[in-house]
Amino acid sequence: MAAYILRRLMLIIPTLVGIMVINFVLVQFVPGGPVEQMIANMQGQGDVFEGFSGSGNDAGQSLAAEGNEKYLGARGLPPELIKELEEQFGLDKPPLERFFNMMWNYMRLDFGESYFRKIDVTSLVLEKMPVTISLGLWSTLIAYLISIPLGIRKAVQDGSRFDSWTSAIIIAAYAIPSFLFAILLVVLFAGGSFWQIFPLRGLTSDNFEQLSLLGKVLDYLWHIALPVLASTIAAFATLTLLTKNSFLDEIKKHYVMTARAKGLTEGRVMYGHVFRNGMLIVIAGFPSVFYSIFFGGSLLIETIFSLDGMGRMGFEAALARDYPVMFGTLFMFGLIGLTVNILSDMMYVLVDPRIDFEKREG
Repeated sequence: MAAYILRRLMLIIPTLVGIMVINFVLVQFVPGGPVEQMIANMQGQGDVFEGFSGSGNDAGQSLAAEGNEKYLGARGLPPELIKELEEQFGLDKPPLERFFNMMWNYMRLDFGESYFRKIDVTSLVLEKMPVTISLGLWSTLIAYLISIPLGIRKAVQDGSRFDSWTSAIIIAAYAIPSFLFAILLVVLFAGGSFWQIFPLRGLTSDNFEQLSLLGKVLDYLWHIALPVLASTIAAFATLTLLTKNSFLDEIKKHYVMTARAKGLTEGRVMYGHVFRNGMLIVIAGFPSVFYSIFFGGSLLIETIFSLDGMGRMGFEAALARDYPVMFGTLFMFGLIGLTVNILSDMMYVLVDPRIDFEKREG
């Protein structure tokens, strides 16, 4: 197992470099950049994309008039200012040199400073991380607490009326996108068109610091309820079906029939023999489930519920062409994702020591 883990760890470096290369190359062909964003701000446009918008002859004349300029919208600005902006953002160097400098800094865990917020990327990530972690942890915990008992009961009562109507609900829940369900929750319970039961912004109220300990806990749960519910729905459906199928496979095996033939009760058979083997794939998949909830739906959920987390920060960095934040978070998320895959394999071995990945590779 140690040799297998070592090989997987060594594969992280080339995989991570490949991810960074692909994204770095793609960014070079995307219109707009930090210099254009700064020019747009200086000229009062507010957003670089306004320079690419327009319709009819106006847009065509603008492009024709400025076609010879390196930066769209830079006409009339002193060349010295443009050169100073390029040096400020490090864009005066060739792309290959910029990439190698960036990767060398990342290998030393130096992720640079945000172009527009004047704060280092690590501090920015640490500032936004608690919101996204809070959302991911609660969603994963609730999904497991509901899915495991429900999946086991569905496996035991396979083909029954209970199994049929719960399957219909699960399929419907899986078919609904989390962002669409989030909008529905806002419309129904957050003052959209019906009831104003839950708040719509942030994880705490303005008077959070003045509340008692119990008041702070209740206030936090009050704010997190709808975002967690919206992000849990898809994971809950997937985990329930995964648990059911895993237990069904185990129930049909010979050792279960042998245990029943010995006169053991159904509860003893299920929780004394089937449970460990049936839970193998469910427990081992915990890191991957958490990672998918943590990063997968955070952008839309955080945007809809106005939560200042990692997903929203990454989206805003992409719009502003804030390259240090974009590539710094991409490097960190890629590293976390690759590490999570190794942790998932280790979880398999911890749950069932009989698994040997080295023999499977051979």
